[in-house]
Amino acid sequence: MIYRDITQEQLVRLVTQAVREQLRLQGRLVPVGISMRHIHLSRREVDALFGRTYQLTPLRPLSQPGQFACQECLDVIGPKGVLHKVRILGPERPQAQVELAQTDCRTIGVKAPVRASGNVEGTPGVLLQGPRGVLSLPQGVIIADRHLHMSTAQAAAFGLKDGDTVRIQVGGGKPGILDGVLVRAGDQYELDLHLDTDDANAFQLKQGQLVTVLE
Repeated sequence: MIYRDITQEQLVRLVTQAVREQLRLQGRLVPVGISMRHIHLSRREVDALFGRTYQLTPLRPLSQPGQFACQECLDVIGPKGVLHKVRILGPERPQAQVELAQTDCRTIGVKAPVRASGNVEGTPGVLLQGPRGVLSLPQGVIIADRHLHMSTAQAAAFGLKDGDTVRIQVGGGKPGILDGVLVRAGDQYELDLHLDTDDANAFQLKQGQLVTVLE
């Protein structure tokens, strides 16, 4: 924008407003957590695929408190193909869930809906192959809706609450706006924007990159 016939006082005011706006936006930065395809299992699936009383083995902690990547992996088998060595995440959950990107779904021939984590009613199923054979999972395959984890205190600082949706501004080589990002706020969460690999690749995002939550 070009300003003509502007006074020194007006120029100072405009610069001051711009600086304040930049500082305000810097206070709304959040890190990106790129979610590769992965599997959550309930006790039923662990028993069937690994044996009764088997305990999943933590490999490394994840960004959310108490959650971890496991050493164990499974093959995910669909009508048209197989995804080999898909990582299991722990701890166990009340119901099984397979989170894939759209690209993964096309590879194995599954038409999965975009859903919030835990909402698996009416979703397609797959076969899971583990050390003790193949298990048919009747439902549970989803494309995880993009979402922003925040603690209760962090949400309050942003002026947000659990269930809100926000827009995220991405900079870098392929800048843009991520719209309709679901806020998951609670004392069990920590600040992290969760995107699948398709979203991350579309914006050339990297793990841990900072993006801005717009007001």
